[in-house]
Amino acid sequence: MTLEALEDRMTVQGSNFCSMLFFSPGFPEPLLAMAMVCLSDFEAYAKKYLPKIAWDFFAAGADDCSTRDENILAYKRIHFRPRMLRDVSLMDIRTTLLGTEISFPVGIAPTGFHQLAWPDGEKSTARAAKAMNTCYIASTYSTCTLEEISAAAPGGLHWFQLYIHRDRAVAQRLVQRAEASGFQGLVLTADLPYTGKRRDDVRNGFRLPPHMKLKNLEGAFEGDDHSEYGLPPNSLDPSVSWDDIYWLRSLTRLPIIIKGILTKEDAELAVRHGVKAIVVSNHGGRQLDGVPATIDALVEVVEAVQGRAEVYLDGGIRKGSDVLKALALGAKCVFIGRPALWGLAYKGEEGLQDVLRILQDEFRLSMALAGCASISEIGRHLVQFAKL
Repeated sequence: MTLEALEDRMTVQGSNFCSMLFFSPGFPEPLLAMAMVCLSDFEAYAKKYLPKIAWDFFAAGADDCSTRDENILAYKRIHFRPRMLRDVSLMDIRTTLLGTEISFPVGIAPTGFHQLAWPDGEKSTARAAKAMNTCYIASTYSTCTLEEISAAAPGGLHWFQLYIHRDRAVAQRLVQRAEASGFQGLVLTADLPYTGKRRDDVRNGFRLPPHMKLKNLEGAFEGDDHSEYGLPPNSLDPSVSWDDIYWLRSLTRLPIIIKGILTKEDAELAVRHGVKAIVVSNHGGRQLDGVPATIDALVEVVEAVQGRAEVYLDGGIRKGSDVLKALALGAKCVFIGRPALWGLAYKGEEGLQDVLRILQDEFRLSMALAGCASISEIGRHLVQFAKL
């Protein structure tokens, strides 16, 4: 589908463009009624029915996509050591993020441009997260404003993910708006001084449709060239350093979480600079290709932190058993990126709730079959790495 066709489709007025497309002549009506049993069902659905340019943007990895694919494959090298006869008749899968309880240890990672998947965009994402009592990290590159996201799900657990641009006043205003809107955490993405090379986006000449905007950044930049994912080229600040953690701490009382850490050295620096939590992340394999899968980097980070900050993980989570493996290796919580977008593409807020509910059910079952009745019983003893 061409960019022009995508623009035409997404300007359709009415209920939502997905149902208008899917029930048009030539699209079998039972599609939305098909059994969605696992996350790969949502992936297949989104790949088939999203416009190619949108699917390619969401699916893209950097260069050869080796790290993107390794994020998933690495879980297959981790095996369980389940315990038997452990009385799992009563299960408790709740946990906390920086003191706030969530229903199970899966949150929604920051991803951009949710309106490419569903007309209500990030508002639907926020509502689904609240309905499932979990955390949603809203991206700087959202197609809804911070205020709209907060108002869509009042009382929900929302964190705000920040990119720092060359004009530091832009970041300062965003942080202040997030705090004023009731966001409860500030997530600094550390792995994007420049945007990684995503070949399909280059081939497709990816641009946002003209009616779709990066709502949090409207009016922030001069000029008409918004060719780099909705922004002027080279608008990100490549000079961001560890000292900027102190600058952010001077702007807000929100706890600071740093996202994009893969080594023990950076984990130690994060703790020293007063970061409250670390997200072990390689940006879904979209930045530097050839870095470790996040599940492989997790152990190193957890050992370095020694409980001085909470450690989370994103990248490669496709099953409830993946969540269990990550927790066994020391993660407090995991966050999903692409699967949340697949859920939105399927049925908006309801589809995303379906994705979360499947992960929740699979995680509970995996815990029980491994002999764990509560989160506190999950530990390193539960897993082993496969011998090569």
